[in-house]
Amino acid sequence: MGVPIPGGYREVVNSDAWVYGGSNIGNFGGVLAEQHPSHGRPYSLNLTLPPLSTLILRPK
Repeated sequence: MGVPIPGGYREVVNSDAWVYGGSNIGNFGGVLAEQHPSHGRPYSLNLTLPPLSTLILRPK
């Protein structure tokens, strides 16, 4: 997924987390943006997308 800012991105919400009754599949709380352009943005995130869930990420 393309992002505009380099650095780390923290998972603010993962609806598949254990606390919400999910299977706890995710990105271990955060991911680091790579310098690979994607979707018209200069950086990108390689995400693990849990099934039937919502992820909200915020730059650190």
